[in-house]
Amino acid sequence: MDFLRPARWEEALAAKAEHPTAVPIAGGTDVMVEINFGHRRPEYLMDLGRVTDLAEWEVGEDSVRLGASVPYTRIMENLSTELPGLALASHTVASPQIRHRGGVGGNLGTASPAGDAHPALLAAGAEVEVESVRGARRIPVDAFYTGVKRNALEPDELIRAVHVRKADGPQQFSKVGTRNAMVIAVCAFGLALHPGTRTVRTGIGSAAPTPVRAGAAEEFLNAVLEEGGFWDNGKIVTPSAVKRFADLCAAACHPIDDVRGTAAYRRHAVGVMARRTLTWTWESYRGARRATEGAA
Repeated sequence: MDFLRPARWEEALAAKAEHPTAVPIAGGTDVMVEINFGHRRPEYLMDLGRVTDLAEWEVGEDSVRLGASVPYTRIMENLSTELPGLALASHTVASPQIRHRGGVGGNLGTASPAGDAHPALLAAGAEVEVESVRGARRIPVDAFYTGVKRNALEPDELIRAVHVRKADGPQQFSKVGTRNAMVIAVCAFGLALHPGTRTVRTGIGSAAPTPVRAGAAEEFLNAVLEEGGFWDNGKIVTPSAVKRFADLCAAACHPIDDVRGTAAYRRHAVGVMARRTLTWTWESYRGARRATEGAA
């Protein structure tokens, strides 16, 4: 196994073009585990640790450009206001040591359906910035996952950053595991309210071959909130609507039985998380509305 260690982004792109099979690492929290257990033996390993701009972020007017190697700890400490769903998900990632090393780019590159960042990225509406010597492009996160641990990257492309819309409403993330820490998700659920566009987005992890959105559930809830005037009147969403939303989220899952849980349990748990996160986010939205009206 040959080791590549570019010092600049341009060098990394040139190395990837010359060696398309090279496996990039930054934190190495996924790849090194596979190598250490003999599950993977790449011909080339590319260390991106010296490419410093990958560990930087920029807060714009409408979105955050998050470098692929920004550690989860930095997201938690610096971007909890702009990216609350992703910050909540970051809190659940493994141990403090891994949160100091791992980043969203690694989750996307590995494309495991159990990756903690995926539900939050789907719910927030992210785009993945990828680049090669041929040029750069941005891939909507919905189209990024193409199969079990497969993504839309071309062989000569690297992930440079993730563009995530700044939160304009409450966001939540929930995860079920066999214990509270140091655990791979049995299933996970992300929810984001977008009052600016009067829409709701979801993200489901570890309950299908890829991370997915619950499209039918979103359409149902969007219609309920719009037709009932809930965005304007701030009333409590009816229990029957919440239950229907949860049922549709569970129906969006296509899980398997494995050592961490059964398919039936995963569907049930996603429904419970959907119900709870909707209740939490809508209460936050109502509270913010009351505070704004009181200040006026």
